Amino acid sequence: MKNKNNAVDLLNQIRTLIVNARTTVAKSADFVQVMTGFQIGRLIVENEQCGKMRAGYSEQILQTLSRKLTLEFGRGFARRNLAYMRQFYLTYKDRILQSPIAQSLAESTRTEKIPILQSLIAKSLIADVFKLSWTHYLFLMSIDDPDERSFYEIESAAQNWTIRELRRQFNTSLYERLALSRNKAKVKELSHKGQIVQKPEDAIKEPVVLEFLGLDEKTSYTETHLETAIINKIEHFLLEMGKGFLFEARQKRMTINDKHFHVDLVLYNRLLRCYVLIDLKIGEITHQDIGQMQMYVNYTDRKIKTPDENRTVGIILCRKKEDALVEISLPEENKRIFASRYKLFLPSKAQLRKQIAEVPVGPEGE
Repeated sequence: MKNKNNAVDLLNQIRTLIVNARTTVAKSADFVQVMTGFQIGRLIVENEQCGKMRAGYSEQILQTLSRKLTLEFGRGFARRNLAYMRQFYLTYKDRILQSPIAQSLAESTRTEKIPILQSLIAKSLIADVFKLSWTHYLFLMSIDDPDERSFYEIESAAQNWTIRELRRQFNTSLYERLALSRNKAKVKELSHKGQIVQKPEDAIKEPVVLEFLGLDEKTSYTETHLETAIINKIEHFLLEMGKGFLFEARQKRMTINDKHFHVDLVLYNRLLRCYVLIDLKIGEITHQDIGQMQMYVNYTDRKIKTPDENRTVGIILCRKKEDALVEISLPEENKRIFASRYKLFLPSKAQLRKQIAEVPVGPEGE
């Protein structure tokens, strides 16, 4: 039996080694591809800037390069791909020059004839700037707003999003929905730091998009149907809810004076270090719904949470909400209960951006 266990341990160790090696090779290949694309783009731009900017020169050089490189190296050097490399360099060169690494090298290269950018490339130090695959950057370059592009780049690297997940988060307007949960003074922070969860408000999206459940917007369904669909897609749901969410229970019973109550979903957020209770409403939210959630939150705080955990947060996911009713029903201080709409379809980015423009600036930038 001991020999068998040793064989299993040996197999697992070798398997882990192989998986890690393949992951390292894949990441190295991604980085080499990104670096090569950046340098090719740089050479093309520098060639254009050498006094040859006559009409049609850029298109002509791309066509010539494409034909000759494809003949010698095969696929991957179509005119469109070379244009992407050129765009990639133009999009990211300023950020590289403004990076802490570039600033630290500025003094050492001041007396040399080697430009700072070439020095960075030669030393391969811009790996700290480029952390994603070439496919990720191709998609990111299609985002016109530099603040929005920066946000998705930061989140992709921090959350290890695949290109498929990056597309989904963009298509469901994650940036705009988070921006709607903040005032204008806080929106800019998203583009510099990504999503930072420090207080309950930071974790709330408006709206929450549940298109992955596959429920028809026009189909009649109950709260139980919605709850079951969420449980069946719990991994997707936790990802949509945001950072740090873990699933604990559904229909968790709370007993008060021999009366039983059930909260639809119980989550835990490891960043906020608190329980997050979710109640599902297929219609418009009422003040009774808010009162019921307040009871759930109070019960969890008094009977379940430990002294070293933070106070419980309650989220009511509803189809419709009356902002005035929600505002007057909830306490102004120590806000721990939130109402957020859910949608079963992809929202319009134009509509969300219009709403962002109407978000007021908070007092003293808060």
